[in-house]
Amino acid sequence: MSDIFQFLTPLFVLLILGGVFVGIIFGSIPGMTATMAVAVCLPITYSLGLNNGMALLLGLYVGGISGGLVPAILLGIPGTPSSITTTLDGYPMAQQGHAEKALKIGICASLVGGLVSLVILNFFAPTLANFAIKFSYVEKFLIIFFALTVMAALSSDMLMGIFSGVLGIFISLIGTYDVTNGGNGHWRLIPPGTEYWLQDGFSLLPVLIGLFGLAAILEEAQIGVPPGLKGSNVDVGKRERFSLKVFNGQWVNLIRSGCIGTFVGILPGVGGSAASILSYSNAKTFSKHPERFGKGEPAGVIASESGNNGLTGGALVPLLSLGIPGDSTTALLIGAFTLQGIQVGPLFIGNNPQTWDAIIWAMLIANIAMFVMMYFAIRYFAKVVMIPKHILFPIILMMCVVGAYTINYGIMFDVWTLLIFGIFGWLMSRLKLEVAPFIIGFILGPSAEVYFVKTLESFGDVTIFFTKSPIAVVLWLMIIGSIAGSVWLNRSASKKKAELENKDH
Repeated sequence: MSDIFQFLTPLFVLLILGGVFVGIIFGSIPGMTATMAVAVCLPITYSLGLNNGMALLLGLYVGGISGGLVPAILLGIPGTPSSITTTLDGYPMAQQGHAEKALKIGICASLVGGLVSLVILNFFAPTLANFAIKFSYVEKFLIIFFALTVMAALSSDMLMGIFSGVLGIFISLIGTYDVTNGGNGHWRLIPPGTEYWLQDGFSLLPVLIGLFGLAAILEEAQIGVPPGLKGSNVDVGKRERFSLKVFNGQWVNLIRSGCIGTFVGILPGVGGSAASILSYSNAKTFSKHPERFGKGEPAGVIASESGNNGLTGGALVPLLSLGIPGDSTTALLIGAFTLQGIQVGPLFIGNNPQTWDAIIWAMLIANIAMFVMMYFAIRYFAKVVMIPKHILFPIILMMCVVGAYTINYGIMFDVWTLLIFGIFGWLMSRLKLEVAPFIIGFILGPSAEVYFVKTLESFGDVTIFFTKSPIAVVLWLMIIGSIAGSVWLNRSASKKKAELENKDH
């Protein structure tokens, strides 16, 4: 018990509470996501140390995901991508005069989903890590390959997803081919005239802040303020007596949606929108009254919010046990570990038991704090929706620039990296490229190269990737299955689209 109090300090708890509060604000403002909140605050963690830094970032993560339900219910605009299906029933409830009831249903469901995912994280991640310790370079390479194929397969366009992942790997290899990684110590892929700045490649943290901070600001600047928001007031409506009786008959829906969200989180790079959509569709499928969905059915809000908060713990499972981020936000958490000189992977939990305990406690406290803050102060958080972005965005932009500049002790090229990848991230959305596969490819590219080269050095034959062990064979079957599944889903979607077009004609 004494070990717990080594990290469970007043500062640790205060950082969680502050992170949850700021995260809720970010999530409550349409266009400002949990990922942006973590990206902007990432440089702050350098001076906090690993445990306190993770406390802040996990608070931001939980608060940001949960806060997205506020505009989804009050305005019909998802505050974060993970709240997309919350609008389908939450907004109709608000229009019927039950806004506060819908908000509190979503808050309670968010708590349950978060706790379900935390339980699964606590028991499953160490088991998976112990299993992964036995992996050779071959299995480690195939795990990364599988993660990239899953992300590509679940992208809106599989070819674009594959291209984005490969592009991320390509850019990650810019710099000196390190001798310790089997290289020759020569420069590679460096544009002429930039050798001085790029001999060590692009720094990870400015790239992350650019892609998830600056790019989001540019995207929102292009979209502008939706006409419905200009000068409008958000009204939560009259106070309603809230009772947990609304959850009668919904406990299976709650737990099932939390488990679905956790499972989706474990799949690399899939994201919260998929978690909420799958949870919502399952709730509708198993409901005795599916016709009520989309018209203000509380079960729809329960499924969506339990599912997207189930993502939080699930996305940490592959990160902490395999070193592979489960979503964009956990990709940013790798930056926090990098700042402290710690590598996540199969050995992380065994080598850093105190940090592992700190993460579990931080997630537990963050979920409870989120519930207490939002449940009792939801009327005040509802007003956050209308904070003018022309006030917020300059502040966020300044924090991005200062963070990028100071993160490596004042290197101006890191600010240029922030700008380059901020513009690149904005262009990616224009070109229909996928950010999640790109950033996962960028993070895992160097590791994939090391595992590939070391395997060839040890065995000297490419066929070893197919014959090394039964685990390798299973991984290849999973890779083939993910690609085949994507092809089948794309063809099914194309057939449905063609059928709808024929009906219209």
